[in-house]
This record gives sequence, C-alpha cells and structure tokens, in this order.
Amino acid sequence: MRQLLRVLGAVVSIFLIVLLASFTFAFIQKMWFGKSSSKNHVAVVDLSGIITNSVSFTRTLTDQLENKGTKAIIVRINSPGGVVGPSQEMYEAIRKADEKVPVIISMGPLAASGGYYAALGGRKIFASPGTLTASIGVIMELANTEKLYTWAKIERFTLKAGKFKDTGTPLRAMKPEEKELLTAMLLDIHQQFRDTVKERRKLTDAELDGCADGRVMTGSQAKKAKLVDVLGGLEDAIHEAKQMAKLPEDTEVTYPGQREGLIKKLLLGSDEEETRFSGSLQKLGAGLSALFSNEITPPWRVLLLAPVQ
Repeated sequence: MRQLLRVLGAVVSIFLIVLLASFTFAFIQKMWFGKSSSKNHVAVVDLSGIITNSVSFTRTLTDQLENKGTKAIIVRINSPGGVVGPSQEMYEAIRKADEKVPVIISMGPLAASGGYYAALGGRKIFASPGTLTASIGVIMELANTEKLYTWAKIERFTLKAGKFKDTGTPLRAMKPEEKELLTAMLLDIHQQFRDTVKERRKLTDAELDGCADGRVMTGSQAKKAKLVDVLGGLEDAIHEAKQMAKLPEDTEVTYPGQREGLIKKLLLGSDEEETRFSGSLQKLGAGLSALFSNEITPPWRVLLLAPVQ
C-alpha cells in the first residue's frame, strides 16, 4: 500500500511540476515578449505622436501579420504628422498589410498631414465628426539669426564644398536661388502627396484641388470631401473589421504594443530604443572583432591587449 501511495505521490508531483513549469513559461513569455493572442482576433495597432521613425509601427504590423490568428487589423491614428519619409513608409506598410488581411483606419482626435498620408493605405477610413484631419501640404520653417549674432558681437564662419550645401543656414539671409531650390523640393513632395490622395481616394482634379491645399478639416468636412469613408469611432471600425473578415461579434480584440512585455520594456524601452541599443552592440562587436583581427597592426594590438600595471 505504501509503495502504491509513493507511486501516486510521485505521479502527482511530476504533474504539478509540469503544470507549474507550463504556467511559468507562459508568464515569462507574456512578460518578456508581450505576445498577442493566437486565437482568431482583430488587432488594434496604435499610430500616435509626431512621426519621426516608422520602425516601431511597421514592426508591430509585421508581427501581427505573422500571427495566424490575426484576421483583421485596425490602425488607430492620433498624429499631427511629421517627417515625410517615415509617413510614406507607414503608408506602404499599411497598404501591403491590407493585401493580406482587411486593414481599417480609425482616426482619433487628430490624423493630419503625415498621419493622413499613412491612413491612405487602409481599406476604409473612419473618422469622428470632430476629428482634425487632411492638412495635405508640406511646410518648412527656417530662421535668420544673423542680426542676433551681430548684436552679440559673435562672428561665425561656414566652410563648404558645394554651392547649396549651407542652404537654410540661420547665419545669413536666404538667397533667391536657394528659395527657388527649396520651393521646388517642397512642391515635388506635395505632388507626391497629392498623387497618392488622388489615386487612393479616387478624386477628380477639381475635387483634389478643393481639399489638397494644406487646409485642416474636421471629420465631417473630410467626409464631404471624400477624404474619409465613414463617420464613426473605434467601436464602429472594429465592427466593420469583423464583418469584412467574416468573424462573429464576440471575436477577441487585442491591443499589441500598448501592453508590451514588462521586462522587455524595463530593459530595452521602446522599439526605437531597442533598435539603437542593438546598433550599439553591433558596433561594439565590430570593434572587438577588429581588435582581435589583423585590421590592427601587431604593435598596436600588443599595446591594446597588454595588462595595465
């Protein structure tokens, strides 16, 4: 009898250990990686703040596409815009994601300029009546501090190779040919923006001219101008995404990126900080590799490896 009890006790102990290990692994995985659900779900991906870098957003979008449980994506935008390049990269990432699963845009309080540019990649755009959006234009602001330096009796000099290399410097007034150069650049970027709006929103030239002059619009005005599709909030966008993906109404909705793994967030911070950290490690590794390779001449390598007395 005692032998049987020992066997049963050992079996129960092993079962409890395996169960505890499974829960511990799942907990650590969630805390470190912040993984989203593997069940069928709709993912709400956040795009907020001034756009200066597209890495974090595109990485989150890619992660969701790699998750077989992601059947539709909502991109929730709350951004005044920012740098042109990253805005275009976000637009392309959203457009390509929509080729795999339905991607619906839900505009928050603000989705203007670069924020609206990114929104154009979605299959359908939702905006609240009071959302501030559009601002289809390009701006560059420069300052001339020449008189300030003169007042402070400070002389500054610029050495350059290339006629236009110091265009936009605050040390002097801008020359006419420099203004012409920068204006041509802004017009080219504006035309790229206009072409994307015209193509994605299927506007005529007359309709485009009436809304793509840099003006900011409310969601209601943007709806009349055909810049958005539906007036509604996040819940309306989620409902539409479920219908497009043919999912039941009780399908899970996840918010990846907003609940990142705690340990990862504490150690590495945001995705941009993690990228910079990884880049620093790569540079350090390259330096160490060079140290122990023939890229450093033997005498110097001896000095670098010699112990300090």
